[in-house]
Amino acid sequence: MSIVLGFVALVAGIALTWLWRQGVAERPWLETGAVTRSPSPGGQPTGRAGLGVFLIVAGGLFALAGSAVTMRMGYADWFEMRLPRVVWAGTALLALSSLALQAAVFAARRGDGPGLARWIGAGAASMAAFLLAQGLAWARMVETGQGLAATPGASFFYLISGLHGLHILGGLVALARVATRLRAGPGAAAPAVALCAIYWHFLLIVWIAMMAILTGWASDAAALCRAILS
Repeated sequence: MSIVLGFVALVAGIALTWLWRQGVAERPWLETGAVTRSPSPGGQPTGRAGLGVFLIVAGGLFALAGSAVTMRMGYADWFEMRLPRVVWAGTALLALSSLALQAAVFAARRGDGPGLARWIGAGAASMAAFLLAQGLAWARMVETGQGLAATPGASFFYLISGLHGLHILGGLVALARVATRLRAGPGAAAPAVALCAIYWHFLLIVWIAMMAILTGWASDAAALCRAILS
């Protein structure tokens, strides 16, 4: 439970700090003179604030799922999860997609239009390949007798990976909309690309955290930390 609470606190802390930097705590009705605040350096402050709120909500949703897994592990019928190897291949693809989107952000800042288009394409392709890997993982688990209701761990894996997949599909839709702005130049697409990159990093962190909880790595790491500190 402490692991899950720590994850919630981390996501909420990052998002709230980000929102504060966007100026959501300002009270312009108390200003006596002209408003001189310059726009957010990343552009689209409303979009950034909206994404920050969404990350808090989505992070809380995944944290609840992780909390349910942690509590369910305490029952005698819990079996150690043995995920197909393709899950880890998919995780590598997810990491590559996150790196590609960050590279797209750097390309946009340099005004490198062709590079921006290439990195957006690479990120989208890696993310689509991740979804394919998840489909293969589901098929492999069914083949090995780990269907939806076979074990509690398998049920949680289908739930969490399915929920994560829906968030990825939403991210791909947003990325497709960003791609339509490339005709106006990298400067026009730069703010939206930055938002997509943040969302991609969030999806990567959430996925790694969920897999660590499902496989028991998070519990083992917490036990090791407690042993070291005691």
